[in-house]
Amino acid sequence: MFQKTIALTALFFCLGVVVSAAAASDLHQIPKIEGRINVDAVLDEAAWQDALVLELDVEVQPGENIDPPVRTEVLLCYGENHFYAAFRAFDTDPSAIRARYSDRDRLWDDDWVALVLDTFDDARRSFDFFVNPLGIQADMIETTSGGGGPQWDAIWDSAGRIIDDGYIVEMAIPFSSLRFQSSKGDQIWRIDAVRSYPRNVTHKMGLFPRDRSNNCYLCQADRIQGFAGADPGLNMEFAPTVSAIRSEERTPFPDGPFEEVNSSIEAGLTARWGITPNLNLSATINPDFSQIEADAAQLDINTQFSLFYPERRPFFLEGFDYFQTPINAIYTRTLADPAWGVKAAGKVRRSAIGFFSVRDDMTNLLFPGPEGSTATSLETASTGTVLRYRYDVGESSTVGGLITNREGADGYHNRLYGGDVELRLTPTDTVRLQVLGSETQYPLDIAQNHDQPEDEFSGHAIEFFYIHQTRTFEVYGNYKEISPGFRADLGFVPQAGFAFYDTGYLYTWQQDDPDHWYNMIKVWLGYERTEDADGNMLRSAPGTFLMYNGPLQTSIYTVMYVGKQTYLGEEYDDRTIDFNFGFNPAADVRFGLRVLAGDRVDYAHARPGDRLRVAPSVEWFAGRHLNLDFSHIYEKFDADVGRLYTANLSELRTVYQFNRRAFVRLILQYADYQYEVENYSTPRDPEFKHFLTQLLFTYKVNPQTALYLGYSDNHRGDSQIDLTQLNRTAFFKIGYAWVP
Repeated sequence: MFQKTIALTALFFCLGVVVSAAAASDLHQIPKIEGRINVDAVLDEAAWQDALVLELDVEVQPGENIDPPVRTEVLLCYGENHFYAAFRAFDTDPSAIRARYSDRDRLWDDDWVALVLDTFDDARRSFDFFVNPLGIQADMIETTSGGGGPQWDAIWDSAGRIIDDGYIVEMAIPFSSLRFQSSKGDQIWRIDAVRSYPRNVTHKMGLFPRDRSNNCYLCQADRIQGFAGADPGLNMEFAPTVSAIRSEERTPFPDGPFEEVNSSIEAGLTARWGITPNLNLSATINPDFSQIEADAAQLDINTQFSLFYPERRPFFLEGFDYFQTPINAIYTRTLADPAWGVKAAGKVRRSAIGFFSVRDDMTNLLFPGPEGSTATSLETASTGTVLRYRYDVGESSTVGGLITNREGADGYHNRLYGGDVELRLTPTDTVRLQVLGSETQYPLDIAQNHDQPEDEFSGHAIEFFYIHQTRTFEVYGNYKEISPGFRADLGFVPQAGFAFYDTGYLYTWQQDDPDHWYNMIKVWLGYERTEDADGNMLRSAPGTFLMYNGPLQTSIYTVMYVGKQTYLGEEYDDRTIDFNFGFNPAADVRFGLRVLAGDRVDYAHARPGDRLRVAPSVEWFAGRHLNLDFSHIYEKFDADVGRLYTANLSELRTVYQFNRRAFVRLILQYADYQYEVENYSTPRDPEFKHFLTQLLFTYKVNPQTALYLGYSDNHRGDSQIDLTQLNRTAFFKIGYAWVP
């Protein structure tokens, strides 16, 4: 199978070179201005009189290419070092505009406008810039393969102002914050301007009609021409940081005094150099990789596989989309305590290149299996290196390669290599394929203690995905095979020794009328099957789901499976229903509810059980400055011998945003697990309690120029110990982005 799949990859590459280009979109000439524009949302500069003016005259959601409910104009021009955009967002009822002060990337419940820029005119990747009516920013990178995301942060200016007939937004994006073609003459960029208008439903308006039977959004975008002589300047950025931390822990717990376990002041430096407008080199020495926001609370009782947490550290987020592949072979949170790192990422003509090498003072290891995973951490250093290459084929297809290498003490190494292809056969048909191989050697003591091979071993991974997608229906098939010996120690692959099959049919009903009882309904029928390396069934599950969007921004998602699961050679029922519901009873309040019920294996004792999880949530915007977000998870698990556990996990996130730059945030997380010990085969305490507090003050000029002052602590308790403070930490960090 592995050799056949390599041959199939080569065949897809040959097919990709003959994929025809899409028809050209509208082309608009964008004017160049002299001097700079003051970003204040006033639009009183003479340059705006000569700007290119485009109308967002198409509603694309929920209506399909209909007249929008409100008017919106976008004004565009550029200078020597900046791209400028301004929006005039008209509104017949400005009192209904939703606008709150918040940290960047937190404006999604507000009114907002956005600029979408495909600066390489290749329909594969866009830089997206969002601003709400108060000037709050968000930005992200999107790719046609579904990669990218809001983790990317750029340095740019914005302002917003609510006026009598709507609001005005102004943006100034330095060319140094973009990647674009290296050209002395005119360039052509693809563009969309988007407005989100949340009322009874959320309307989305744009510049051009969307063909929902064409799954390449950027292929349909308008084009702007200009930018001759666009100059990112020196395109250098230096970000020195100083951080201080003091941590104390109660030793022994719970009666001992607090003793210092860490007290340090450290300076670090991260530097970035734009070698060309489309290729960046960055390096860091003694970087500050502190986590300034607690991860979202997750239940970790009776789980088979390791939990996934998102990356938030700035060094790894620079150019992160270049490293994404269908199989999650690169997961930078594996790198826990880096001492230094270097990175290069960018695009040269049709070639996209990503490289990084990081020295990590801690080595995290994940041991995947077909029915579960375990992990450990070594207090020894290792060096992780990644090389990613991708080549554009035809209008919107790609072929790429990946090499990773991790070397550590006592002969430890993990090497991974392989290729991938994404082929858009037609506007409605897409194929993705990735093939990887790995070679791994663990230190002898690690291999013996964690039941791993003592000699060097190897493995492979394959993922194939095909989808036919139109405006009303889609059909897809997915196959994934990961051999028992495959390891991706710089990635996140928590399961190995299995083959996964997935196929399904999805039908969609769309409704243009925003006052109708539904805006969108989707119904899915599908089948999933997982087998171990010997072909034995691990899970077989036909399923169906219903998705509904309607008035009051109501969303319902319900999925049901009726199947079987095998664990340690025994077969169990696998009948589950997962119900998700959310709606906005008022503009400033959002309620949510998730109910998960059905069969669940008790993995500690290999016996059947029933699980019920109920997870309500509520978010309240109390005016323009205060946000409260509360969520709770209640879960109970019953086996044939009776109740195993009852778990409650609560989280409250409260943010008071003083203005665009300063906020104070309080995070409280409380866990209370009650175990019925008589139903467990091994001794355990009947109770576990944990309470986390994190208080943070932030003053942020931009993503790299910021001040953080914080405090956090943990309390722990059980049946013998009342909830008692275990540790406490105070920290300080200041960073400054110097752009010469």
